Amino acid sequence: MSSQDRYPDELERIFEIAAESKDKYGKHIHEKLVTSIYQRASSISENAVCRTKSNGGDFDRKLDRILTSRWLGIPIMIFLLAVVFYITIAGANYPSAMIAQFLFWVEGLLDKVFNFLSAPWWLTGFVVHGVYRGLAWVVSVMLPPMAIFFPLFTLLEDLGYLPRISFNLDRMFRWSGAQGKQALTMGMGFGCNAAAIISTRIIDSPREKLLAIMTNNFVPCNGRWPLLIVLATMFLGSAFPAGIASIISVASVLGVALFGVLITILSNRLLSKTVLKGEPSSFQLELPPYRKPQVLRILYTSLIDRTIFVLWRAIIMAAPAGGLIWLLGNIDVGGISLMQHIASFLNPFAQYFGMDGIILLAFFIAIPANEIVIPTIIMGYLAADQMLDIENMDSLRSLLVNNGWTALTAVCTMLFSLLHFPCSTTSMTIYKETKSWKWTLFSNIYPLILAFIVTFIVRWIYELIW
Repeated sequence: MSSQDRYPDELERIFEIAAESKDKYGKHIHEKLVTSIYQRASSISENAVCRTKSNGGDFDRKLDRILTSRWLGIPIMIFLLAVVFYITIAGANYPSAMIAQFLFWVEGLLDKVFNFLSAPWWLTGFVVHGVYRGLAWVVSVMLPPMAIFFPLFTLLEDLGYLPRISFNLDRMFRWSGAQGKQALTMGMGFGCNAAAIISTRIIDSPREKLLAIMTNNFVPCNGRWPLLIVLATMFLGSAFPAGIASIISVASVLGVALFGVLITILSNRLLSKTVLKGEPSSFQLELPPYRKPQVLRILYTSLIDRTIFVLWRAIIMAAPAGGLIWLLGNIDVGGISLMQHIASFLNPFAQYFGMDGIILLAFFIAIPANEIVIPTIIMGYLAADQMLDIENMDSLRSLLVNNGWTALTAVCTMLFSLLHFPCSTTSMTIYKETKSWKWTLFSNIYPLILAFIVTFIVRWIYELIW
């Protein structure tokens, strides 16, 4: 006996839906069919399964009505994102300062050791004040935020909330030509873009995986948080009374992050209509039940698999950057360092985008690690021979203002930091995932062009209004 003989009613209904969908729903036939099948399965389950009051499914459904609500789902998601950001930002400051203090104390010891061994000044400078200091900056800035953000992110994953985020954003990503799974990889990018690129393996469609890889750079990783936080605090929050200054600063950082999400959606739409043409694949997500978090698994996954793995890659790429910065600051041509020569050359071009030559040069030097943008800018303005740090926020603001910084400069620098090319660690990961130099190159050129376009428009609007 054939299936059609045994289940005539069900198959007849499916064929009816298929015929109806072809005219009414067009490309969403598959989605309509699956919805109908699930509705039929739910009806059978309601008639055949007896549930006790202790059944946890009822609680899950009630909670899902709130967390996946059309009106409350997105606001709750943004609120949780803001909470995670606040905990990460506030919680990372103290341990970051402690780690930096220890690592720079070690730098002092290394300097004494090299002097004791009568090492040439250039060798001491290159190894200790260049390579080692660059590594110290990366570790002290990256480690605390990652050690906080990744466990929080893994906790949400273990609780079962991340699939709900994917469900909430699926309609938006489908409109852009992608699918809801990209919401998970995008969220991972808030911690580290390199780790997020690896996480795109959960996307089955090669085209949609490429979309997720090409656009993941538009959410700020923890290497860019220090610059965003410092500039938001000094130039945006400080413009308001002390009572609400911190709220304005956090709101500014959150606004930049949400702008990055918007750019991700719009870039998906653009790329899916041009170089990555295609229709989004169907995405039926079965929401898993809510679970009690497994603390040991969360700690292992977040600290070993993610934090240490990503940090090690960043260290490998940051070492040569520290050496390069030292060389640019110590090789003189006509009594002026190479850094100053290059910055002067870039300055007229950078002015079009609300920045200056030192800022633009700092971003290019910091390709191996975004964490060293701020110390490179300080080094350029002070014409120093090594990366420096100014611990007092007021003195740093005075240094920037004395070198021509305004609120426009801060906003353009924040937006450029958000949109510009990925760090070398992320680029290396992109190549390993795509096996293509073409897409790796595209993933660097496209964000850079977009960063210049956005900052140029912002500067133009600012000058038009003021």
